[in-house]
Amino acid sequence: MSRSNVRLNPLECAQQALHWIHRDALTQDDIAALNQDVLDCFREYVNPGFLEYRKSVTTGCDYGAVEWCASGPNTLIDTQGNEYLDCLGGYGIFNVGHRNPNVIAAVERQLGRQPLHSQELLDPLRGMLAKTLAALTPGDLKYSFFSNSGTESVEAALKLAKAYQSPRGKSTFIAASGAFHGKSLGALSATGKSAFRRPFMPLLPGFYHVPFGDINTLRKQVQQCQKTGDDVAAIILEPIQGEGGVILPPEDYLPAVRALCDEVGALLILDEVQTGMGRTGRMFACEHYGVQPDILCLAKALGGGVMPIGATVATEEVFSVLFENPFLHTTTFGGNPLACAAALATVNELLTKNLPEQAATQGAFLLQGLQQLASEFPQLIIEARGLGLLQAIEFRKNKIGYAFAKALFQRHVLVAGTLNNAKSVRIEPPLTITREQCIRVLKEAKEALKELSDAMSDENNMKEYAAERK
Repeated sequence: MSRSNVRLNPLECAQQALHWIHRDALTQDDIAALNQDVLDCFREYVNPGFLEYRKSVTTGCDYGAVEWCASGPNTLIDTQGNEYLDCLGGYGIFNVGHRNPNVIAAVERQLGRQPLHSQELLDPLRGMLAKTLAALTPGDLKYSFFSNSGTESVEAALKLAKAYQSPRGKSTFIAASGAFHGKSLGALSATGKSAFRRPFMPLLPGFYHVPFGDINTLRKQVQQCQKTGDDVAAIILEPIQGEGGVILPPEDYLPAVRALCDEVGALLILDEVQTGMGRTGRMFACEHYGVQPDILCLAKALGGGVMPIGATVATEEVFSVLFENPFLHTTTFGGNPLACAAALATVNELLTKNLPEQAATQGAFLLQGLQQLASEFPQLIIEARGLGLLQAIEFRKNKIGYAFAKALFQRHVLVAGTLNNAKSVRIEPPLTITREQCIRVLKEAKEALKELSDAMSDENNMKEYAAERK
């Protein structure tokens, strides 16, 4: 009988979990029991597919790497006591490091005062965070809507654009192939990977996709929409495609997109869920290109690696469509006091410690080293690319990228592939990573690549030998 068919006692389940929550240390028996419990829970009640997906981060073949705690701003420990250098950063969550003490302190203070808001009285931190983001974001961006994730921030942006452009007879959206904007129905309509889209067809109508970085094709699509009366409400882009494989556009691409939007009266939505909050060496990636969007989407690192929060920031002109009825788009937990406290402390950390500048400096050093490795192992690597501390190594085959991630895990360095480009392995550490840790990453990467190169050479020699025998 499957475990899932056994009648469970919910009180026992909750108390068992609380037992682990309140533990500070684990014995060897604890480790074995906890690991098995976690594996069983994922297999029977979460999704067994996650175990197969995470087979590169395991010991042996038991899918047994279970996260336990953060051991420093850039490291974490599993239940076996192994410490890992985090070069994944929770897909861009931990910009200010793991368990940043100032972010945690702000959340704890607010937790002791009022964890969630009443929904009826004005909650002060939401107003203060909105003001802070108005000061932080580029150009005329001013008003903020708060949500709980990047997907939700994109959903709000799409609805805001629709509400603004509907009276103008414009309803079409143009996005980029390879884009990742989330997986709710609206955000998925903008996302550009068929594997995520196909099971949920038909998606929202009125979305077109064009190659990223190609201004001529984008212009032709806009013109085609105009010819058929499907006038463009907005163009939605990531300044740098993250899940697409850390794809940087030509330097003149975003300025040209901005000019095109102004020419035809379309809004420019920039999804900086992954690129924002200092990740690329500037507070926002669009600042590298001197471009201001009409709507900016934020999340991931905005919560400081402590609380989930998303933000959709827009100009007063665009956001004003919600003034008459602010309940047109709402969310119960969006802008809650704990999340806002975390976000405010995060902004303070980024600015007082010059973390965007540190991302630029350490990122340049790390990227130079990765590009040197790419030149040393051309049989394995197509290229290393990135900006700031958003970087990727593109391998020649998917299986090489997988083997590289597994080899680094065995050397206690965490990396992972990107969702839309399986051949690309991302390097996305906290912005607090030190020079010594960057050097370690390059050392471990070189050893892993040497190991893979030798294995490939042995495999080729075996094939040649087998061919000669025939």
